[in-house]
Amino acid sequence: MEEAVAGCAALLRAAAGRDWDGVRAGRLEWSCRRTAEHIASDLIAYAGQLAGRSATAYVPFDITVDEGTGDAGVVDVIETTGALLAAAVRTTPREVRAFHPYPFRSANREGFAAMGVTEVLLHTHDIAEGLGLEYEPPAELCARVLTTIFPHVRPEPDAPWNTLLWATGRGDLPGREPLTEWRWNNNLVIDTERLTLQGVTPAAAADLHAGGTGGFAWIEGGPFEGSRFAAGMVASSYEKGEHRPEWGMFALVRREDGLAVGGIGFHGAPDEEGRAEVGYDLAENARGRGYATEALRALAETALARDGVKLLIATIEQENAPSQRVIARAGFTRASEDVEKSARELHGLEESLRLYSREA
Repeated sequence: MEEAVAGCAALLRAAAGRDWDGVRAGRLEWSCRRTAEHIASDLIAYAGQLAGRSATAYVPFDITVDEGTGDAGVVDVIETTGALLAAAVRTTPREVRAFHPYPFRSANREGFAAMGVTEVLLHTHDIAEGLGLEYEPPAELCARVLTTIFPHVRPEPDAPWNTLLWATGRGDLPGREPLTEWRWNNNLVIDTERLTLQGVTPAAAADLHAGGTGGFAWIEGGPFEGSRFAAGMVASSYEKGEHRPEWGMFALVRREDGLAVGGIGFHGAPDEEGRAEVGYDLAENARGRGYATEALRALAETALARDGVKLLIATIEQENAPSQRVIARAGFTRASEDVEKSARELHGLEESLRLYSREA
């Protein structure tokens, strides 16, 4: 946040005294002055939302600049509101979520930080375009925003800034149609009695796959190898432009202490016949307490309630009796021998695996 605001302030302060009121900001209908004030309004709104921690409504914060305030004064306001949002992000606990309407009606501190940075980068670009100034933020900052709240957008590894501009209807990319409508995408969270299933962003997945924590506090012994492997699948699908957040990976976070105890998710979006495959694992210290059953039941119910989803499947090792009990308690049933045989022939199902399913 500090880096984004500092870059914005440096550019705008150098242009103070230009005709901000009489010039439109890039492709926007607003003037450059109105756009600068909007940046400050966004930042204070996000800071207030995080500080208030409202889960059901958006707090109507806005900035009104006193009459006679010069352009440099508006930059001062942007710096101040940016500092307030940065402070709110730093002091908000990891598990807190506050209301945001799109797309799943909440966001955590990382989501609000990414939204704030996005507003700063894009609207600084708009003002710079209106005033005829050169502006390009750091590539790492753009990439972080993309992997946090634009998980549905296929990245261009060598052009994260151009990708962000394209993803927000402000630029072109070779081989991609221009966008006239766009949305960012905060991670989905599914609540159960003892857990929250927290969607793992591409940024978190890449860190997990590389041996990090993914931004989660893990129970001793976690994350287990299956979670790191699944995180690698998320990172790979994102790089290919195939990642769909609601059909990705979720960390199982325990409500009582905020510790992640395992991972659960899908091997990809449903196929043309409405079938999706699920998988899960737990750290060894979290097993035997019903967490996997609780998580799988909630994930299955959420997925099967979506339009066009007809069947969830899971494959379990023949010798893995505990996992077979989990899948049965979550409402899955063993496939017939004929169905398993067909799966082996059509999809390469190994002899050691057993097929289970749950219908909508």
